[in-house]
Amino acid sequence: MQHQLFKITDEGISPHLVPHRTLYTGAKMPGIGLGTFGSDHYGADDIANAVKEAISLGYRHIDCASVYGNEHLIGVSLHEAMEHGIKREELFITSKLWNDMHGDGDVLVSCARTLKDLRLEYLDLYLVHWPFPNHHPPMSGVDSRDPNAVPYIHENYMKVWRQMERLVQAGLVRHIGTSNMTVPKLRLLLGDAAIRPAVNQMELHPHFQQPELFRYCLDHDIVPVGYCPLGSPRRPERDRTPEDTADMEDPVILGIAERLNIHPAAVCIKWAVQRGQVPIPFSTSRNHILSNILCTVTEPLTDEEMRAIEKIDRNCRLIKGQVFLWRTAKDWTDLWDINGFIEG
Repeated sequence: MQHQLFKITDEGISPHLVPHRTLYTGAKMPGIGLGTFGSDHYGADDIANAVKEAISLGYRHIDCASVYGNEHLIGVSLHEAMEHGIKREELFITSKLWNDMHGDGDVLVSCARTLKDLRLEYLDLYLVHWPFPNHHPPMSGVDSRDPNAVPYIHENYMKVWRQMERLVQAGLVRHIGTSNMTVPKLRLLLGDAAIRPAVNQMELHPHFQQPELFRYCLDHDIVPVGYCPLGSPRRPERDRTPEDTADMEDPVILGIAERLNIHPAAVCIKWAVQRGQVPIPFSTSRNHILSNILCTVTEPLTDEEMRAIEKIDRNCRLIKGQVFLWRTAKDWTDLWDINGFIEG
């Protein structure tokens, strides 16, 4: 049976109705994607089923990563979708290079494994997941540390980036990009890259808007892709601290949700899309997956509501990255160059 391009119904929506962002190459990226990190709470089968649900409901952008441990099953879902009439060129598939594969030759090996697992001949986008080789085992706690962890070393990052560029040249990857970067790091990369990053994936939600980095990306034709767009209420325990705030409990978000008679999550996604970033919310619930894409094509927020949300930024970073700290780092803020220079 061939797939259907739905209008707005309880069975999904036409992918052609979903907003798109144009990358610097002219390629179109769907303006919302399905995240596939289960926050240590969901199994690979659950997430693979969510991918099938999402595609049936009109999603065409799936955000994956090798470290999530589920690409082999997501590949089955993608294969089934294409067997039922979804064309490969309709899909926008992202994956990411994990931190333990930054060595010489490792990038090609990792990408090849991802392509095999996802059952694809190419990726639309491949990201360097974190800008250093520090890594941690699955399900690790906040105190976990890589004994060989190091700060950002630009020369080493560029060795990784050159390998990423070769993936594009070989036709294995259409675009390359960055993740968890900062303005100082991006500035160095843009000065040295032969192939520029098409996107930067970063934490973005109403209580953490990152205005400087967000503007820097837009000014340099880098599309901001926002993870944790709802404030990640089910993030791993290692990423929780007492001072964290909850976006979907904010009175401004709740007030807008009441006016539109929608869930606060839908308000956060509407804000993200209208602001110019690409949110990648995760869910395994069919109703939530549908609601998340539906809100991108229904009544927009008013200019006044957009300004009101802009004012509730609390600079509340949820994914602080403590597990990536090196021995001499003072605390997690060293990962993010908050003083405007790269911490060593």
